[in-house]
Amino acid sequence: MANKSILDLDYAKYDFKDPEKYVFKSEKGLSRQTVEQISEMKKEPEWMLKFRLRAYEHFVKRPMPMWGGDLAQIDFNDIYYYLRPTDRVESKWEDVPDKIKKTFDRLGIPEAEKKFLAGVGAQYESEVVYHSLLKHLEDKGVIFCDTDTAVKLHPELVKKYFGTIIPPEDNKLAALNSAVWSGGSFIYVPEGVKVDLPLQAYFRINAANMGQFERTLIIADNYADVQYIEGCTAPVYSKDALHSAVVEIIAKKGAKVRYTTLQNWSSDVYNLVTKRAYAYEDASVEWIDANVGSKLTMKYPSVYLVGPRAKAEIVSVAFAGKDRHQDTGAKVIHLAPYTSSRITAKSVSKDGGLTTYRGLVHVAKGAVGVKSSVRCDALLMDDRSKTTTYPYMEVNEDDATITHEATVGRINEDQLFYLMSRGLSETQALSMIVTGFMEPFTRVLPMEYAVEFNRLIEMEMEGAVG
Repeated sequence: MANKSILDLDYAKYDFKDPEKYVFKSEKGLSRQTVEQISEMKKEPEWMLKFRLRAYEHFVKRPMPMWGGDLAQIDFNDIYYYLRPTDRVESKWEDVPDKIKKTFDRLGIPEAEKKFLAGVGAQYESEVVYHSLLKHLEDKGVIFCDTDTAVKLHPELVKKYFGTIIPPEDNKLAALNSAVWSGGSFIYVPEGVKVDLPLQAYFRINAANMGQFERTLIIADNYADVQYIEGCTAPVYSKDALHSAVVEIIAKKGAKVRYTTLQNWSSDVYNLVTKRAYAYEDASVEWIDANVGSKLTMKYPSVYLVGPRAKAEIVSVAFAGKDRHQDTGAKVIHLAPYTSSRITAKSVSKDGGLTTYRGLVHVAKGAVGVKSSVRCDALLMDDRSKTTTYPYMEVNEDDATITHEATVGRINEDQLFYLMSRGLSETQALSMIVTGFMEPFTRVLPMEYAVEFNRLIEMEMEGAVG
């Protein structure tokens, strides 16, 4: 017992269930009436209802993806598409309903806000229940609210950009999100404004058979600068839940956007997400993406470099344990000259888990002077675990510099012996090696998030010995 990490006692921080008590809970299943009911409940304008119905029609017609992970077990008629936990979004933490407040207290959301965040949003089931932004940022014109509120208060911005980066026709799951979306974050940073501290959102699924479909839209105007961090958890149920989000980012001339995800969904959640950014002239977009939990994750953050000298960096890490499949990767589309990108992907598989890297680097004709590098490293913890890599390079211009490196390895026995000779248990030594392997991800996180990520890895490593 002396060698057992005390951190595994903290797993209850994520795996707990609240009694179900909602203002409104839809019937199971998806139909045109479900979509209309969601829009009516939200008192949306006619243009948003038409957008939803257009998406629903496409979802019904489009077949399920035949590649990636196994989606055969998803029953779209056995899912609740809309649960409203409260009637309004609060700006004061003490005004949030006690049951929901206790949930986020246990997850540490208010503490995080007090310590180092510029703004916080908390989503419980289908709706954002709490939102706060520092006053000096509001005074500069920064908008940070839930997307439902943005539709009401900032319709001109939402209507201009919503669904332009990822239209409903993009893929079947994007169409599903577009039909039944609820919650998510809306951020607008005016020209020249730098948001010094991160903005954060936290997404929590509590109910069984729940679908969560948040929609996030971030617009960084010319030479603006913003960081956004999101976390995701759910308790374990015997029946599957579905998380299908859409994230759209517009980085205008000279803007900088960093989007960080630390995802620890439970082992019964299908995590099927579409994330895409447009980077204009001299803009920079970073996706920092960690996937530790879920039954199946299919997520490939992408950046379209549409302006000269635009830059993209994608750091993706994945950890697959027993009965889990992390199908993750990245896409960068170079459409303008002198653009550059870097993709770093790290994965760890144990107890028969499967990790997949699926990536694309595309260089369009005329996009001269492109530089792109891809590095994929996989670590296998045992003989039952697997990893696969599908890197695609589509280069239509001779004047381009493209590199790709990939490695697959096992735990180095010499490293393990050295650490254990210094007094660490085998589990502690394994955890240290794995967290070191993930260092390209943790070094770009704020300190407290890096600590949290290392805790998650250490908890996952419990029981890995033997």
